[in-house]
Amino acid sequence: MIKAYGTHPQVDEPNVPVQTGYLVMTLDTPVGVCTGRRRSVPEIQETLNSHKAAHTAYLTTFGALSGVYAAMQTCMAWDTIYEPEQARVISPVSRLWNVNWGGFVLFDWDTYFAAYMAGLDNRDLAYANAIEITREITERGFIPNFGTVNAVKSRDRSQPPVGSLVVRELYRKYADVWFLEQVFEDLLTWNRWWPANRTCHGMLCWGSDPYVPLADAHFEVNSVGDWQGAAFESGLDNSPMYDDVPYNKQTHLMELADVGLNGMYVMDCLALADIAGVLGRHAEAQELRDRAKEFQIALRALWHEESAMFLNLRTDNGEYSLRLSPTNFYALLGKGATQKQAEAMIVKHFYNPEEFWGAWILPSIARDDPAYGDQSYWRGRIWAPMNLLVYLGLRNYNLPQAQADLAEKSSELLLKEWREHGHVHENYNADTGEGCDKMNSDRFYHWGGLLGLIAFIEAGYMGKPEEALKIQEGEHD
Repeated sequence: MIKAYGTHPQVDEPNVPVQTGYLVMTLDTPVGVCTGRRRSVPEIQETLNSHKAAHTAYLTTFGALSGVYAAMQTCMAWDTIYEPEQARVISPVSRLWNVNWGGFVLFDWDTYFAAYMAGLDNRDLAYANAIEITREITERGFIPNFGTVNAVKSRDRSQPPVGSLVVRELYRKYADVWFLEQVFEDLLTWNRWWPANRTCHGMLCWGSDPYVPLADAHFEVNSVGDWQGAAFESGLDNSPMYDDVPYNKQTHLMELADVGLNGMYVMDCLALADIAGVLGRHAEAQELRDRAKEFQIALRALWHEESAMFLNLRTDNGEYSLRLSPTNFYALLGKGATQKQAEAMIVKHFYNPEEFWGAWILPSIARDDPAYGDQSYWRGRIWAPMNLLVYLGLRNYNLPQAQADLAEKSSELLLKEWREHGHVHENYNADTGEGCDKMNSDRFYHWGGLLGLIAFIEAGYMGKPEEALKIQEGEHD
């Protein structure tokens, strides 16, 4: 138990409209609240001043990226909470989202990415988030779209498989084998779940399976076993890519072989194979490398020569989808492209101002798509995780200019709203760079900080994610 102390005597005030513990003091003079032991207002002020000075000095160590760091970590700190139901420290996406979900909610890829950001200089918080979202694994063996109060979670669907990548990169920085041991089995179970439950014609598709709800919570009985549930699994809740794609009620899959999912899955296999190697799990490492090759072959079949792009493929009628989003670049995450193909994608699409290039990048649907003008949620706005994943894919190839340009423009976008309003947004307008123009763009949503993480990776503050782990002899003995 943490005890709180006030600098003034407590006042009896029976009409405070709360149902939990509270502390009431008069405010006629400066007031302080502290923990650990009683302190006076001057003592508290001195502590605050000394820590502020130390933090200001620390910021200068990041040079030109000091403002980027401040934006990332301020939002992360605000969103980090103590969660009493399971007695843990976690970083949900936003305090407002916590309220709407009755206390807290952890989303799959959001929380893994929070761990990646925290990993810049806060090992404990990074590990806490990566471990806790992995512990949300369902009885069926996948990390759910969400886990929330009273053990309610999305037992119908998962979300983008980015966990192994993040865990590997945290190990690359801090080299704690125990951390890998803590999460490996669950990550392996999740990796095996995808091909067993989300495959059609040898390629992965998003899906949502019916199940019997445990508590009749809203998202246990709504958007389950239908198109919206499958769209939620993609993480791109209302993306125009999926507008006219049917949901198959027999297979419980969206009728679309998705470039983004297949690229991320190959990435997951390769990252988890690296982790297995560190742990001396050689049979599993080979299994994962073999599975990566299998889905790389499938991924390469999605290359469309005329379009110079990997395209989503309808599994019901065999037609390619010409609706482009940054997820089409995720083929680079799975190393499915040749260098020549990657260069063609960059020239024809990345730097094309009618599609993805512009003052603010990357829009979540191509600028020439009919839905781009909506600029609402995943219908045209810029999302930091998309930028990060495209950036990581670029690093798998010799594309230094595109890599540098994406890093620079991403940090500029983050700093625009941060400098103007002190906000780190859930998503941004792709025409103006604003976040505040839409009510459905949370102002303190931590994964907006991924726009800054890209710059830190580019500047060498984090390891090189495109490189396999170097396993030291005896490391797993």
